[in-house]
Amino acid sequence: MTSYQFVVCIHNSGYEVSLEPRKLYQVLPDSDAAKHHQVRVVDEPGDDYLYPESFFLAIPLPERLAEQVAQAA
Repeated sequence: MTSYQFVVCIHNSGYEVSLEPRKLYQVLPDSDAAKHHQVRVVDEPGDDYLYPESFFLAIPLPERLAEQVAQAA
């Protein structure tokens, strides 16, 4: 079973086209990015990019809801 992780955007300075404040984004695992305080998320155009982790807050979702949100994207 796949585990999904989500964050909510709290800051988008410099990335206004790609990120929307208060919006939920799926996180893709990237241990190298985490070492540099970055998070890999699927952004508005549907691509995955690295952004500063300070732009987001983690949102724990129940497993079933996380699966449904990930599939809806």
